[in-house]
Formats: sequence, structure tokens, C-alpha cells
Amino acid sequence: MKLLRSIVATAVCVALAAPVPAQTPPPSTPAPAAAAAAPSGAKTFSKEELEQLLAPIALYPDALLAQVLMASTYPLDIVAAERWVKGNPGLKDKALEDALQQQPWDPSVKSLAVFPQVLTMMSEKIDWTQKLGDAFLAQQADVLATAQALRNKAVAQGNLKDSKEQKVTTTTENNQTVIKIEPTNPEVVYVPTYNPTVVYGTWPYPAYPPYYYPPPGYVAGGALLGFTAGVIVGGALWGNCNWGGGDVNVNVNRYNNFNKTNISNGNWQHNANRRGAVPYRDKGVAQQYGRGQSANAASREQFRGRAEAGQQSIQRGDVSARDVGGAGGRDSAANRSMSSGRGDAGGGRGASAFDSGGGGAAARANSSRGSSSMGSARSAGNMGGGGARGGGGGRGGGGRR
Repeated sequence: MKLLRSIVATAVCVALAAPVPAQTPPPSTPAPAAAAAAPSGAKTFSKEELEQLLAPIALYPDALLAQVLMASTYPLDIVAAERWVKGNPGLKDKALEDALQQQPWDPSVKSLAVFPQVLTMMSEKIDWTQKLGDAFLAQQADVLATAQALRNKAVAQGNLKDSKEQKVTTTTENNQTVIKIEPTNPEVVYVPTYNPTVVYGTWPYPAYPPYYYPPPGYVAGGALLGFTAGVIVGGALWGNCNWGGGDVNVNVNRYNNFNKTNISNGNWQHNANRRGAVPYRDKGVAQQYGRGQSANAASREQFRGRAEAGQQSIQRGDVSARDVGGAGGRDSAANRSMSSGRGDAGGGRGASAFDSGGGGAAARANSSRGSSSMGSARSAGNMGGGGARGGGGGRGGGGRR
């Protein structure tokens, strides 16, 4: 009997000492709530910031505005395209369209090649371009609503009206009153030039002065709303603003004609493969486009796996410790190069507003360093953000068509 009691007591002690899974606090339980809250807690742009960003382009014709918004989500393509256009000034019309088919950029960026002054503005003020793209990816409906708010201000000031270059109409879409701007001749588009601090009336946000890029030849104090020379667009402008739906869409016939494709979906979607090493502004947008883990984090995971494999090989006597150290050095170099690519890709950040000064050269240099670093990273560590993959045409090239 004493032996039986001893055995039972021992069994109870062992049972009490053993861990009980049901009592272990699950660390992952609160984690999903925190992760889900991060995107909604947001690096969203305020009303003042959105008006600041949209001020220089809100009065563009609807189709050109849509094209700029889509293209702004690919900053590195913008810089590359602007340099290519400057290097090929003799290409026009059909010859230009044919040459563009050989380029890897997103179709929305290719379309802007017929508007070199717009492409130059976006490239020289790449900090603004990236912020505009970030805002558009995260807050499409807000961005379009902001453009409408600015158009209403311009109308109230008497500065947005019909002219020989454009027609301005007010209509209703999805129970919303919207102001549409279209070229008088659908085949010839004039890019408006104006000073946002004047055309919208007194600017109400001193802490957020509107971005402004004076075009070549623009005279301060001249016409409130001027126009550049007309551009024969052909099928280049295939996007349009879906004001009632709060997004942009695609005219598939014009898109197919210009990009030599055969898509049938008129919805637009951002193509993350063309984003390259340019980071998304917040975790929610990054996860939406498959960038939940940064390139650095991914490379660290790759290195960690190789290091562990190396340690096992050392234990087996297959390799020397020096070999593993060399692999670690190569990965570290790749990490540093990738980090440099991401840091510079945004280019020229810090400006609060457009000006006529010399920020453009620095922005282009920064973007060039970002592109160069991306190339180095890919060759050193066989990594990258997919900068040179994807693009051109089809659902992947233009996005959600």
C-alpha cells in the first residue's frame, strides 16, 4: 500500500511539473489586432497636404490628370523616361510610339513621353511625385475629391472656364456634382500653366504652401491660366477619372492601340513589379502590393539561413569557418547596397513646395544613385524589388484594366 501511495504521489508531482499548453499565454493572440490597427492608424495625408500636392495638376484635363496620377506611383520609371526623352528629341508621333514599345517602363509612364514638360516636372520634383503616388495608392477617392475641391475654387475665382483649348462642364456622377475638363479637340491636348497661389484665390493653409513648378517661359503675373503648345496625342491618353467611383479607369481601345496589346479589363491596378526599390509609405499599402517584408529583412533571412547551413557544414567538417565568414561578408555588402538603393530612390525629399530653384538636379542625382544602388544590389546579392521585371502592357503593365 505504501508503495502504491508513493507511485501515485510521484505521478501527481510529475503531472504538476509538466507544462500545460492550455495555460501558456498565447503571444500571438493580441498580435493580429495590433497588426490590423497599424494600416488604419495610418500615414494618411491630411486635407491640407492633399491640396498642397494636387494644386499644380488639378486643372489638367481629366485624361492627363489620370495619367499623371497612375505614373506617379513609379518614380524610378519617371526619371528614366525623362532622361530617355531628352536624349531622343527627334522621335515624334509614330516613331516615338514604336520606340516606346522597347522600353521597360509602366505604360502610364510611357504615355507621358508625349508630354515632355510634364515628365520633366515630375522628374525634377521627384519628391513631390513620390508623395503624390503614395497619396494616390492609399487614398484614391480622397485624391480625386481634392482635385474637385480645387476645381471648385478655381471656378469660384473665375479662373476655370471654357476656352479654345478646353471645355469645362459640370455634371452629376453617382449623385455627386463634378467639374470635368476636356480638350476642345479630343486629339489635341493643351497642358495648362498657372500659379496655384493665384488661380485658386488666397491659399488657406500657410503651413502647407502649394507645390509649384513654373514651366519654361512662364511669366509671373501673366495670364492666370495659360497653356503650352498643343500636343497631338493619338492613343497616348488612355486613362480617365471615374469621379463618381473615386478611382481611375482605362479606355481599353486607346490603351491597346498605343501599347500594342489586347486587354479587355477597364480597371486600373498598380503594378508593384515596376516600383523597384522605392519603398511604400506605410505598412498597409506595402502589404496590399506584396511588400509586407522589406528587402533588407528578406536578405537578412536569407543570410540567417545560409549561416545556419554553414554552421552545420562546419560541424560535419565540410567547410571551414572562413568560408562561412566570406558568405556573411557578401550578404552584408548586398544589404548595404540595397539599403542605399532604397534610401536614395525617393530622391530630393525635404522640399515643402515647388520653386524655380535648383532642387531638380539634386533630385535626379539622388534618383540616379538609387537606380545604381539597386543594380549593384541585384548583382551582389541577387536581390531587388523587381525593378526591371514586369511592365509593358497587359494586366501587369498597366495594372487593373
